[in-house]
Formats: sequence, structure tokens, C-alpha cells
Amino acid sequence: MVCFVVVLLYFSLAAFIYLGELFNWQVGPIRWAEEVGQKYEPPSSKNIFGTDIFGLSVFRKTLYGTKISITVALCASFISIAIGVPLGAIAGYFRGFVDEIIVWIYSTLSSIPYILLILAFAIVLRDKTLFGHKLRGITAVYLAIGLTSWVGICRLIRGEIIKHKEREYVLAAVSYGCGRRRIIFKHLLPNVFHLVIIDFSLRFVAFIHAEVILSFLGLGEMDRPSWGAMINDARMELSRGVWWQMAAATIAIFIISLVLNIFGDALRDSLDPKLRVE
Repeated sequence: MVCFVVVLLYFSLAAFIYLGELFNWQVGPIRWAEEVGQKYEPPSSKNIFGTDIFGLSVFRKTLYGTKISITVALCASFISIAIGVPLGAIAGYFRGFVDEIIVWIYSTLSSIPYILLILAFAIVLRDKTLFGHKLRGITAVYLAIGLTSWVGICRLIRGEIIKHKEREYVLAAVSYGCGRRRIIFKHLLPNVFHLVIIDFSLRFVAFIHAEVILSFLGLGEMDRPSWGAMINDARMELSRGVWWQMAAATIAIFIISLVLNIFGDALRDSLDPKLRVE
């Protein structure tokens, strides 16, 4: 429950920053671009994590980076679920030729190193136009992550659907004359959806890390602070003894990763029927 509260705080902060930018609230982390002192001021009571080379508050930048990472991870999770769950359900239910095609697609994607695949998609999507909207910053990042990360959930749902399709409640639905689409989306998916929730909570951390890596490599958000960009900026500062920007971003990533992993494990223990029976 403590981890759940911390996760809620992260999400609430991201939502507050989003609404603040939407309604032009000039408070807190939304004013990250405002100079608060001289460059490279060490941590103090005035500036908790000191200032960067431009005299900006590192603490405000760290708080603002929460919005970038949470937004990317959330959007990428929804994209991967929207692709992986229907494809896995269709492959597991129909089997045969349809199953072979879907398995071939995700086997091909999974054979490519994950980071290289994300980098390739991020570079290809960068500055492209989709439905009249230019893909820049976090949009290209969460599309790249979401379009390449559906393989795991697809494989998981496919295996569960294969096990469930021969059970009594499915046979009863067939005997009542239910169509295939109704059986898949009305009967099968609700009985395996707890796995989607568990997978969502566990993969969320991986998506945050992927966003940090892409931002670190210069493929993420460039106009606004993010944890990966802060770590990239801090690389050259460490030799000067300026450690606080690296520490701030690392602490923020560590806390959200730890609490999400613990919360995901607890959620799995709570929702997985096999573990609950044991």
C-alpha cells in the first residue's frame, strides 16, 4: 500500500504538470525554465538539488521530468496492449494459418535486440507527419516504444487463450450459438485480463527506462527537461564535482522503479488465481 501511494504521487504530479501547462498555471515545476540563482550552486535550503549551468532549479527539472516519463510509459503501454492483446487472442483462438502468421511476426521482432529496435523506430519516426501532426519529442518516443513492445503481452495472451478455449464455459457459449468475436471479447478476454493488468504494472518500469535511454541518446524530448536528458547533461559535470543533477534524476528513477516493481509483484500475488490458490 505504501508503494501504491508513492505511485499515486508520481501520477498526481504528472497530471498536475499537464493541467498546469494546459491552463497556464505559473507555479512549481511548471516554472522550470526560470532562473533561481547562479550556475552550479550546490544543494541548499533554497534549492534542494542546486542549480545547473544555466542557473535553473534541478529540483524543478526533476519534478517536470516525471511528467515526461509517466506520459511516455502510459501511452506506450496502451499502444502495446491495443496491439498485443487482440493479436494474441486471435492467434490463440483460431490457430492454424492465422496463428502461424502472427507467431512469425512477433518471432521476427523478438529476434532483434530490443534497444536497437526502439532506436531504429525512434529514428525513422522522428520528424515524420502522422494525420497532419508532426512527430516530435515524446510523441515519437512513445510510438517507437509502443510499436515494438507488444510481443510479450501477445505471446502471453495467446498461450492463455489456447488453454481457456477448450474449457466448459467456452463450450457452453459455443453451444448457445455465440459468434467467435463474442466468445473472444466477451468470454475469453475477461477471464485472462488480470494478466494484462499485471503485465501493465511490470512493463511500465521498462518503458520508463526506455524513455530515459532514448532521451539520454538525444532521441527524446529536447525542448523540455527529462530524466534521460538530465543524466546526459550531468555526464560532463561530474568531472567538475557537480554531482547533484545526476543524483536527482537517478533518485527519481530509482524510487519509481522500486515501488512499481514491488507493487507489480503484490498485484500479481493478488490477481493471479494460481498463486491465490497456492
